[in-house]
Amino acid sequence: MLRRSAALAVAIPSAGFLLVAFLLPLGMVIQGGFVFSGRWTLEHVLSALNNPVYRAGWWTSLSIATGTTLLATLVALPLAWLSVRYEFPARAWVTSAVLWPMVLPPFVGALGLQQILGRYGALNALLGTTTDWLGIGRLYVVIVVQALALFPIVWLNVSASLANVDPSLEEAATVAGATAWQAFRHVTLPLIMPGLIAGASLVFIWSFTELGTPLMLGLSRCTPVQIYDGLKDIGTQPEPYALVALMLIGFAALFATVRAWNQRHAYASLSRTAQNRSPTRLRGWKGVACLLPFVAVLALALLPHVGVLLTAVSDTGQWYRSVLPTRWTWAHWANALGHELTLRSIRNSLVYAGAAVALDLVLAVAISWVSARSHVRWRGWLDTLATLPLAVPGLVMAFGYLALSARLSHHPWVRSNPWLLSWLDVRESPALFLVIAYATRRLPYLVRAAAAGWSQVPPVLEEAAAVAGASPARVIRTITLPLIAAHLVGGAILTFAFCLLEVSDSLILAQRMDSYPVTKTIYELFALVGPGPHLAAALGAWAMAFLALSLAVASRLLGRNLGSLFRV
Repeated sequence: MLRRSAALAVAIPSAGFLLVAFLLPLGMVIQGGFVFSGRWTLEHVLSALNNPVYRAGWWTSLSIATGTTLLATLVALPLAWLSVRYEFPARAWVTSAVLWPMVLPPFVGALGLQQILGRYGALNALLGTTTDWLGIGRLYVVIVVQALALFPIVWLNVSASLANVDPSLEEAATVAGATAWQAFRHVTLPLIMPGLIAGASLVFIWSFTELGTPLMLGLSRCTPVQIYDGLKDIGTQPEPYALVALMLIGFAALFATVRAWNQRHAYASLSRTAQNRSPTRLRGWKGVACLLPFVAVLALALLPHVGVLLTAVSDTGQWYRSVLPTRWTWAHWANALGHELTLRSIRNSLVYAGAAVALDLVLAVAISWVSARSHVRWRGWLDTLATLPLAVPGLVMAFGYLALSARLSHHPWVRSNPWLLSWLDVRESPALFLVIAYATRRLPYLVRAAAAGWSQVPPVLEEAAAVAGASPARVIRTITLPLIAAHLVGGAILTFAFCLLEVSDSLILAQRMDSYPVTKTIYELFALVGPGPHLAAALGAWAMAFLALSLAVASRLLGRNLGSLFRV
């Protein structure tokens, strides 16, 4: 009885937070798109669908998402197969390096590509031409940039799935006369399909709603950029809300379809021998042949990072019609940490991200404990609700918080209390909404990390402490938390890094210069003439270095469980 009462005391506030911070903003988005003058209507939705400009934006975004997902899958699937099934030279090094493309938000990498693919950029200087590569193939550049940044998500999921495939099933197919391709097609692929679909669906959602990359590369006729541009008319034009509401409904349907398909096509091995599978050792030219695909993919995927770094170390105006900068300087790196605008944004991001991680730690421990150790009937729903933000785009959530702020700031009781209005009006101070947005969007990472830790703690240890008279709180504090600390620290580091570089929430919710986080400052600096793009690149390079360190530490602490953080 004590266990149940304690679980309810933890589960109810956690569910309450998710209802207010997650479901309520989504409800505000639906209301903004379908309600007018207090009545439900399809007028705004139909207006958005009948607008040829918005229709073109939908098709462009769908093309980006489809192309990005297919390319990311085509890149990730063979790399995952090679990394799990074969031992080859530098295997440990390149499998760690596969995560490197994730250390830079795609929109920051787009800044580096401007210098490489621009009319007077490095590629044209190398070829001796003045071709406008971005103008000719802007859509394809966005697809390639996003695919090369997001394919590690598919790779993580597929690698984890391949590692759990029982080798006896494939051996039985081979003995029955199946070729290697037939064994893969009829045995291995169905077994890894849930992980593949989970990773691919996450990439599809992420790339469809990615705001920063098309914004930086000048691809204005796509839905996320059209929604962002509609912010200035949001008070008089409800179409942006209708677009976001349609986006939310579409992704909810996609998420439900993926979950239903995975449950219907879930295959299980009869044994656990797959965990002890030893990769085939390859030497000589065969080992080199396995290594080359990793080298080629990493060379392409890290090209935007190279562009950012070179822009950050080039003197103002000294990387023009040349393959490399003609004059180098470290001044931009120093100014990125000392400029008034950048210093304030770094301080803001540290506060926002730190507060979000602290909130997520409390929620993650509570939710994972209820899911793993309690007998609350709706614990599965609580775990699902905590995971859903991973599948909801930041663009949708940001618009939900805008609508919620507008509703709260116009309430008579709030308007009569200036101190409360200053916190609830996102135009005056977005701090509260940014912290909640960061915490809600990245909560699944910490919940999954904590759940992985709980799964490795034998319940008998907690039961022994409970029999000895310890309260549930003391059991968690003295027994469980020390045992899952590594998972919590790894998840917290990764959560902090991704909060620090959150794009959509930052670009939409931060509307005052004194409240800009790092990503909004990078975008604003990029639009300035003179040293602005160089300062933006330097600030992005510092962020890239921080996220690289965070991924390295989190990967070491979480091991294979790192892949489960990106599974919907």
